[in-house]
Amino acid sequence: MLTSERASFPLAQRLKEGTASLGEVFTFLSGLYFRGKLAYATVFANPPEGAPGVLIITPGGGLKEPQDRIDLIGLKTFASVDVHEKNTVYRDPFEKDARSIAELMSTGSEAVLLGSIATPKYVDVLTGVFGDRLRFPADFVGRGDMSRGGLLLRCVDSHSELNYVEVSGAVRRGPRPPRLAKRPRNP
Repeated sequence: MLTSERASFPLAQRLKEGTASLGEVFTFLSGLYFRGKLAYATVFANPPEGAPGVLIITPGGGLKEPQDRIDLIGLKTFASVDVHEKNTVYRDPFEKDARSIAELMSTGSEAVLLGSIATPKYVDVLTGVFGDRLRFPADFVGRGDMSRGGLLLRCVDSHSELNYVEVSGAVRRGPRPPRLAKRPRNP
């Protein structure tokens, strides 16, 4: 829908013009989950001096800031990359950018992964770079994408930061937690 030549809604037009932001395009493509991740990361990011607080893992493009611009060709290029930890087209730029961020971090700093914690496509690359400094929200265990997105939006609403645990050695798969309470609608 977003890449259709006939698409005339504003985001599709901005994508064709190259003025769409990566954050808004990924939010459109991923819906609630990405919207929750982006909102949560924006509110709770506490980056080291000189480092961006929010970064998006892109297929073949490494780590990008949400406000970075993307066009139709860039999006189609992302779509052509197999997101797999052993695919060097995906892994190499991602790992290079992660190492650049790690160099800016002080010894006590942590990197928080809000992406998938149960698959190696992110975890293998990031633990190789950040080691025991890589964390994730403990409340992610057992939740699907939509539930994680809803949880993150509720945390933004209540200004409640989640508890983070070290990725290495953590239980990353578990039973499904109870359903989230309905989120109040904005007045």
